Amino acid sequence: MNVRGILLIEDNPDDEALTIRALTKANILNSVVVARDGVEALEYLFCTGRYAGRSLEDLPQMVLLDLKLPKVDGLEVLRRLRDDERTRLLPVVVLTSSSEDSDVQRAYDLGANSYIRKPVDFVQFAESVRQIGLYWLVLNISSPPSARAVEPPAPPLIH
Repeated sequence: MNVRGILLIEDNPDDEALTIRALTKANILNSVVVARDGVEALEYLFCTGRYAGRSLEDLPQMVLLDLKLPKVDGLEVLRRLRDDERTRLLPVVVLTSSSEDSDVQRAYDLGANSYIRKPVDFVQFAESVRQIGLYWLVLNISSPPSARAVEPPAPPLIH
């Protein structure tokens, strides 16, 4: 069985460390790749820029997405994921400190699978991350790779 990783899109080093610590404490063994801004996240997911050698077939099992990101914000990252057939079914959990109702609504409008506000207390934060991991990485059955369009169709040859 191939255990796919987690893409953590987080610009705050403290929140990054807390998330990874909470995943480890919950015995979630999936590898974690960290993108620290929206541009890096999109490059990773679409195998461009510094990730041009990566295969699109190697998508993470889950994306943990902060909204307040530099360069390209989390809502725009989510929009681009959902606009592309290759990534539209990828589970995306918004894990953010934003308590704006408009952010919650917009995230769901754009296709977020879940929206979780980061608790301030580490124990509560760790429990939230444990539950996210339990559900999305253990209990949830992801769409099979054959249900995702991994590569765009080749353009027709014109002679």
